Amino acid sequence: MKETNNNKILSFAQTILNIPSPSGYTKDVINFLVDECKKRNLIYEILNNGNLLITIKGDSDYITGFSAHVDTLGAMVKSIDSKGNLKFAVLGGPILPTYDGEYCHILTREGKKFTGTFLSNSPSAHVFKDSRTLPRDDANMHIRIDENVRSKQDVLDIGINNGDFIVLDPKTVITESGFIKSRFLDDKISVAILFGLIDYLIDNDITPKNTLKLIISTNEEVGFGASYIPDVDELIAVDMGCIGDDLLCTEHDVSICAKDAAGPYNFDITNKLISLAKEEKLSYAVDVYPIYSSDVSAALKGGNNIKGGLIGPGVHASHGMERTHVDGVINTLKLLIAYIKKN
Repeated sequence: MKETNNNKILSFAQTILNIPSPSGYTKDVINFLVDECKKRNLIYEILNNGNLLITIKGDSDYITGFSAHVDTLGAMVKSIDSKGNLKFAVLGGPILPTYDGEYCHILTREGKKFTGTFLSNSPSAHVFKDSRTLPRDDANMHIRIDENVRSKQDVLDIGINNGDFIVLDPKTVITESGFIKSRFLDDKISVAILFGLIDYLIDNDITPKNTLKLIISTNEEVGFGASYIPDVDELIAVDMGCIGDDLLCTEHDVSICAKDAAGPYNFDITNKLISLAKEEKLSYAVDVYPIYSSDVSAALKGGNNIKGGLIGPGVHASHGMERTHVDGVINTLKLLIAYIKKN
């Protein structure tokens, strides 16, 4: 039995983390994943909602689904002010103070690309008395464009318009001590884990007991990622595990969520995941997430007749400058492998 290829998973993660994919602009990363499906001779389709659906046929007609979302936080041009700066609307729920001073790209609908910087409206300590105290929110921040523009018309003339997408540099770093630091580990690290699962099945010539459907969703950050899933009996969302007050999870653990803001996860699936984590001697935590929802939440609200569970690697500082550890990644993958083999 071949072991999981940890380096391949991390390399895969680093690649997709550097493909911009805010909610609403996921075509490039989906095209990359389609190419990866072709390399592996996988059965796949792109649904009308933009989600990628991968099918791995098993020995039974019962269908287990796994989902991870490839869309990320970001922003969109809301307006252009008289000085040629961009006002923005957020995509998803970023911690906006962490955006202050961050480099970004503006992607126009005509295919042009410009660089810029998120800044406070009081960006200089030598000029503005409130430079340290002005709230960092969308009313008090803007984007400075790296072009010779001094007016709204100048910006329009170079091709930037309302509704263009704004993406941030993920700043991905993998340390020698095994930490993975990057924006948007929520949830691209889980997408890499699912492709690591696919590679494990292929490398070991494993036909799963249940037919598997892997859903790579594209609008989870805005609330409706896996709201439609065809022909699935149960769905386990693979998404970041929460770390913080009143929570047990660390970056080294696979987190098993018993309940989030949308409600409790399926009793039997959650019990099975906990039992397998114990049996496999994995480092794990069971937690209740206070401010969270997942692809399973979206699927249930969409009326899908499924049972649902949620696991994922512990991610620190979610929706800000995120970090996890390779231990958490591998513990999550091992729990998925155990679930497939013993469910």
